[in-house]
Amino acid sequence: MKITFMGAGSTVFAKNVLGDTLLTPALCECEIALYDIDSDRLEESFIVIDALNKKYNASKAKITKHLGVEQRKDALRGANFVVDAIQVGLYDPCTKIDFEIPKKYGLRQTIGDTLGIGGIFRGLRTIHVLKGFAKDMEEVCPDALFLNYTNPMAILSGFMQRYTGVKTVGLCHSVQVCSRGLLNSLGMKDVEIGSELIAGINHMGWLLDIRDKDGRDLYPEIKRLAKIKNETEKHGDMVRFDYIDKLGYYCTESSEHNSEYNCFYIKPNYPELIEKFNIPLDEYPRRCENQIARWAKQKEELMNGGDIEHWRTEEYASHIMEAIVTNKPFKIGGNVLNNGLIDNLPADACVEVPCLVDGHGVHPCHVGRLPVQCAAMNMTNINAQLLTIEAAVTCKKEHIYQAAMLDPHTGAQLSIDDIVKMCDELYEAHENAGYPIF
Repeated sequence: MKITFMGAGSTVFAKNVLGDTLLTPALCECEIALYDIDSDRLEESFIVIDALNKKYNASKAKITKHLGVEQRKDALRGANFVVDAIQVGLYDPCTKIDFEIPKKYGLRQTIGDTLGIGGIFRGLRTIHVLKGFAKDMEEVCPDALFLNYTNPMAILSGFMQRYTGVKTVGLCHSVQVCSRGLLNSLGMKDVEIGSELIAGINHMGWLLDIRDKDGRDLYPEIKRLAKIKNETEKHGDMVRFDYIDKLGYYCTESSEHNSEYNCFYIKPNYPELIEKFNIPLDEYPRRCENQIARWAKQKEELMNGGDIEHWRTEEYASHIMEAIVTNKPFKIGGNVLNNGLIDNLPADACVEVPCLVDGHGVHPCHVGRLPVQCAAMNMTNINAQLLTIEAAVTCKKEHIYQAAMLDPHTGAQLSIDDIVKMCDELYEAHENAGYPIF
């Protein structure tokens, strides 16, 4: 069995996913191909994964490294599973571009990797690269399963699912931590979850039902406690708690993400909302800089003989591989093409729904209709997602403009003329930085 990790320079994430496989008996004797376009980062990841293989796996896995486009086919050849964790353009220059140019037009963002103008351009430059991945996979590993972890999840997974022959499922850790994180934050740590249902789109999958081990509905108490908490203290999840109050349901991804997925909270004419809902503007650039500094310290420790620890995480990747290899079923929340899974969302949308994984692959489950207000919120995001994919496929700039116009945050803040000017400036900046959109 062969696992190819695309974007292996994401060393911490590669450690988590591949470390999990090395701790899984059904997977631990695999071949692992590490691929990246940065030689230094590739070597760092090889050192880390090789150390894990020696410490926890008696070097039973074969680990190879592959650098640059010239060696990409070799990395992919014969793969059974391909894990995608690339970040095209990295923090510097591309994330900086995604934040600084919109800021000139008065458009502020928090994360900018999933939706909004940042998500649109991140999606476009990444699809430009994924087109090459897909072409190579169709040639040298046509039966491989592509496990996409890269954001913007719905845009990238949706492109792969609709316009390539690559079997693709998108994976996000926010699904498996959603319910427990909510209960813990409300002081309900001792409640044992008996069942839950989450469905919608990535980063806005709705916790539609949650019950304890005796089948009791937990939402009445959740709603009561969430309203009290938002009214009495400042905390880091105020937007999603406001969702519970105003929309009736909690959703999967953090408040710093969801604050920019709509037209409600970041409003120039209501600057007090930023303080009221504790919204961290420019959060992703800060996070990137902290992660870069943290990794520099970790790298120094590891390269100087420091010990490396790992235990199997909650990340879905190794569990999916294990379920397929052993035919032992495992349930995930996966990002798949809708095709009637959620009745009141478009068939060509990429949706996040419960999926069963076994020896025959990934099997999405039919959910039915979402509550009307939840489907409506999802649609405001899906509009921009579908138009971004349309732009990437047709290579027409007008679809970029339309994606930005219909993005709920961008469209609420800027005039159409400014949106067009901003998109043109972003397009040119990415081209000049060496990360083309088309």
